[in-house]
Amino acid sequence: MATPSDSTPFHALTEYIALPRVEALALSPDGRSAVLTVAALKKDATGYERSLWAVPADGSGAPRRLTRSAKGESGAAFTADGDLLFVSARADGDGDEESGQLWVLPAAGGEARPATRLAGGVDGIAATAEASERVVIAASLLPASDSLEADAALRARRKEKKVSAILHDAYPVRYWDHDLGPSQPHLLALDLDDLADTIAAVVAETAEEDAADADAAPASEAAASHHEPYPATLPRPRDLTPQPGRSADHAEAALTPDGATLVVSLERHEQRSGRRVIVRIDTATGEQQTLFDEGGVDYEMPAISHDGTRLAYLRTEKSTPQGPTDYELWVADLDGAAARRIAEGWDRWPSSFVFDADDSALIATADSDGRGPVFRIPLDGSTPAQLTHDDFAYSHVAVDRTSGALVALRSSWVVPPHPVRIARDGAVTPLVTPAPAPTAPGTITEVETTAEDGARVRGWLLLPDGASADAPAPLLLWIHGGPLNSWNAWSWRWAPLLAVAQGYAVLLPDPALSTGYGLDFIARGWNSWGDKPYTDLLSITDAVTERDDIDQTRTAAMGGSFGGYMANWVAGHTDRFRAIVTHASLWALDQFAGTTDGSDYWQRIFTPEAMLEHSPHRFVRDIRTPLLVVHGDKDYRVPIGEGLRLWSELAEHHADEDGRMPHRFLYFPDENHWVLKPQHAVVWYETVFAFLAEHVRGEEFVRPELLG
Repeated sequence: MATPSDSTPFHALTEYIALPRVEALALSPDGRSAVLTVAALKKDATGYERSLWAVPADGSGAPRRLTRSAKGESGAAFTADGDLLFVSARADGDGDEESGQLWVLPAAGGEARPATRLAGGVDGIAATAEASERVVIAASLLPASDSLEADAALRARRKEKKVSAILHDAYPVRYWDHDLGPSQPHLLALDLDDLADTIAAVVAETAEEDAADADAAPASEAAASHHEPYPATLPRPRDLTPQPGRSADHAEAALTPDGATLVVSLERHEQRSGRRVIVRIDTATGEQQTLFDEGGVDYEMPAISHDGTRLAYLRTEKSTPQGPTDYELWVADLDGAAARRIAEGWDRWPSSFVFDADDSALIATADSDGRGPVFRIPLDGSTPAQLTHDDFAYSHVAVDRTSGALVALRSSWVVPPHPVRIARDGAVTPLVTPAPAPTAPGTITEVETTAEDGARVRGWLLLPDGASADAPAPLLLWIHGGPLNSWNAWSWRWAPLLAVAQGYAVLLPDPALSTGYGLDFIARGWNSWGDKPYTDLLSITDAVTERDDIDQTRTAAMGGSFGGYMANWVAGHTDRFRAIVTHASLWALDQFAGTTDGSDYWQRIFTPEAMLEHSPHRFVRDIRTPLLVVHGDKDYRVPIGEGLRLWSELAEHHADEDGRMPHRFLYFPDENHWVLKPQHAVVWYETVFAFLAEHVRGEEFVRPELLG
């Protein structure tokens, strides 16, 4: 029987992928306006276009679109004067741009204009200054280049000769879904008040370009090696990290209010691993000073106070097989002196933090009990206070210095990210948004149980409309990745409401290794992934299937990444589920640890004995449940070899004489750890739901049309 919720976007995959998505938030210096990055489906439904929207930060008014271009915009940030910065690959009027450049949209009005013209483009905005027009950008340069002009010429030469080869002299060679090199990431300082916008500057630049063209040889090879001058009308970037190697691959940076000092977390390599250090850089001279560097310790996430005198950062001792280590919050003077730890008894891991309006505390987010609240952490050593107490997870928190209020994005498993204002007393006011929340099918409730060792294990249960003792719903156990993670925030990639719309109840549990429950809860599963994480999952599944609105005879399990590992482990240790979906999954831990993009970490947190003992591949002969194996070829975090070996060994042990078996393998040649292209997301869900319908509901398998 049809219900009112049958009209939600989650009942049709084409409607779901067409939902607009708020991805980021930036707050203007005066606190009056928040700028949202919004992704909207392209007309051909094969990707997303991003644009910037302004919304009033007090909860009034209506959204106003700021940018329109075929290439889209991202990485929004504000200058001290309120000009809006963003990165876009839109053409700047001087030819097509293949890579994104930094653009400036004046606060006073007018057209956006480019502030860079780097041959390799701008990777992102690393930091802006509160009281200066200086900005630091991240951009990649070829290691043999000694200038911006030389970099452009060498790139042109490689392109002309169609050379894609990369020569490495250090580990790693790839990350997540892309190859590293041949260029190296740099941090470049830029003075936006040098952005010349006069007739004289344009005339001078044209004369320079004409002179350079006259000197160039006509032959294509000579032309490709010719050094065209960097535009005189644009501020010339200053390299703050010359010859960086891979040290700035994941740089985290903060600028002092006057823009004079950059504090950045960089990677110091050690053989095939490394440690994070915090370095102070003079943005005028490039002079560097290492503030914090300690063997076996990572220093990350620097944040600078509004008065420019203090530095906050994260200190983490590297974990070993003996157990996880804590995330420690520290503060120090800007020169690194008087360093001290704060919130020492706070058993949570901060995921972000900024200084409060008066610099007397940090405003932080952290996973906590299946949510992601905002906390205020005083610098005087007193107890952290939780500011938000709802069932949401918060991100992109910005401080309004005029009022002390906060502006952020928040989400849950039934509400996508949306902008809100948080008053000093914790009261939350939703802001207007160009992407209003869609109607969610079903309901969400909190569930928990007690594990065999007495630990509390909790999760979220999403129930479809109409689930009751008279019509119990089939159950889908959905296992999160990480494993240091929590089911607390919306994900466009993992959308359990789509399964709810199909009539499934979905259990989202946080077993051992999950964050938000303290270090001891994580330690329960450390170096033993197949132990407490597995028994916790079965315990909470047992508790949920005792409900009279759940059909305990029709259950399935699924997960991706670590969740895929656990799905494989479940398949080899119980036949209680009718079907299992294993996406981007770890199968043979010894093989995975040496082929993933960061092998040192995985081999450092396991003993050799535990890695073997807890490897799912050892139990392939015991698998009795049909598996849907899913893997993308561009997955460098869990390489395709895991999926190929799993499929090969399933065939070796479970195929009949004709090579047939109940398992299936959904392969994406051009997707990575996740399936991100909207047309492929549709195929993914169609295949998963067809597989579940076949084995959980006893229906005939319907092959998705576009799989041929």
